[in-house]
Amino acid sequence: MVEDEVTSEETREDDYALDDRVVTSVLMAIATGDGDRVRTLLEPLHAADIADLLEQIDHGPRRDFILLVPDLVDGEVLSEITDSVREDLLDFLPREALSQAVNDLDSDDVVDLVEYLDEEQQQQVLDVLAGPERLAVEQALSYPEESAGRLMQREVVIAPEHWNVGQAIDHLRAHEDLPEQFYHVILVDPRLKPVAYVSLGRLLGSRREARLAEITEDSFRTFRVDQDEGDIAYAFNQYHLISAPVVDDNDRLVGVITIDDAMIVLDEEAEEDILRLAGVGEGTLSDRVVETTRRRFPWLAVNLVTAILASMVISLFDEAIAGLVALAVLMPIVASMGGNAGTQSLTVAVRAIATKDLTGANVWRVIRREVLVGLVNGVIFAVVMGVVGVIWFGSPMLGVVIAVAMVINLVVAGLAGTVIPVVLERIGVDPALASGAFVTTVTDVVGFFAFLGLASVILL
Repeated sequence: MVEDEVTSEETREDDYALDDRVVTSVLMAIATGDGDRVRTLLEPLHAADIADLLEQIDHGPRRDFILLVPDLVDGEVLSEITDSVREDLLDFLPREALSQAVNDLDSDDVVDLVEYLDEEQQQQVLDVLAGPERLAVEQALSYPEESAGRLMQREVVIAPEHWNVGQAIDHLRAHEDLPEQFYHVILVDPRLKPVAYVSLGRLLGSRREARLAEITEDSFRTFRVDQDEGDIAYAFNQYHLISAPVVDDNDRLVGVITIDDAMIVLDEEAEEDILRLAGVGEGTLSDRVVETTRRRFPWLAVNLVTAILASMVISLFDEAIAGLVALAVLMPIVASMGGNAGTQSLTVAVRAIATKDLTGANVWRVIRREVLVGLVNGVIFAVVMGVVGVIWFGSPMLGVVIAVAMVINLVVAGLAGTVIPVVLERIGVDPALASGAFVTTVTDVVGFFAFLGLASVILL
C-alpha cells in the first residue's frame, strides 16, 4: 500500500513535466529527417510544452527542427519560449512561417517577443507584420522599457457610458474582430477617457434594459502608460484585478493590461530576485557557456574581493592562530553560522521590499525582530558550541570564546541582513543585486574579528 501511494505521488508530480521519452523520440525523428513523425509526436502537446522541448535540446537539433517543421513554431510557441532561444530560432525561421506566427498574436505578445531582440531581428519581425499591427507595435516600443506601454495590448472593447446592456451585447455580436481574450467592457466618455468597466459575467447576467453605468465594478482603476510594470503587477495582485485600462498623458484610453501579463511580470521579478541573490544574473539553462560565464564573472570577482578582505582580518591574528591551532579549526564555524543567518534575514527583507510589505512605517520593528531572532539563536548555538569546545579541546575558556563570538555574529547577521537591503533600496540600488556581497563581508569580518580578537585577549 505504501509503495502504491509513493508511486501515485510521483506520478502526480510528473503530470506537468515534459516526458523524456517524447524528447528522445523527437530527437530521433529530427536526426532521420522524419517531419511527419515530429508532427505526430508534438500534436498533443501544448505550446508551452513545445517551447520547453526547444529549450531543452541543443543548438544543432533546434536548427534542424526549424528547417524540418517550421510551421510548428507558431505565435504561441514563440511567446512562450525564452529570449535567448527565441533569438536562435529567428535566425532560421522562414519568413512565411514567421509572418504567420506573429500575425496570430495580440500586440502585447508581439511587443514581448521583439523588445529584447537585436535591431536586425527586431526589424525582421516588424517587416512581416500587417500595417496596423506594425504601427501598434512600434508605438508600444516607443514607451520606456518595463512600462505599462510595453505591457499593454492595444485591442480593447469599449462602449459609451450611456449604453444599456442590450446595446453592448448587440455591439459585441456584430464585431468579428474582438480580442481573443478580454474580461471587461470599458466605459468611456466622449473624449475617450475611461470612467468605469463592466465584467462580462455581470453583462451577461443583467437585463437588456439595464444601464451599463449601474452594473460597473468597484475594482476599476487606470494606469499611466509610463508607469512601471512592477508597480502594476503589484497592484493587480494586491487589489485582485483581472484587467485594467491604460491611459496617456491626457487620460485617454490607449490600451488594456490583463491579469496573465501582470502575473508573468510578478513571476519574472520573483525569479530575477532569486537569481540576483545568488549572483547569477538572469540566465537560463539554454544559455551558452560564454554568455553564462560573462554574466557570473563580475559577482565572482566581487566575492573574491570580499574573501580577501576577510583573509586580511584573519592575518591580523596569525600569531594567535599559530599559538592555538584550535582557533583555525573553529573559526570557520562562526563565520559560516553568521553567513547563513545573514542570508536568511536578507532573503526575507529583499522579498518584503519587492512586495512592498517592508516600508518606513514598520522597518524598525522588522529590524528589531531580526536582531532579537539573531540574539536568541545566537544564545542557543552559543551553548551548543561552548559545550563542543569544552568536550573537543578540553578548554572551558575556549568554549566561552566561541560562544560569545557566536552570539555577536548572529546578532550582527540579523542586523546586516535587514539594514543593508533597506539602505540600498533607499539610495536607488537594487537590494537583490548587491546585498549578498555586503552581508557576506560583514558576517565574515565580524565573525573572524570577534572570535580571534576574544581568543587573543582571553586565551593568550
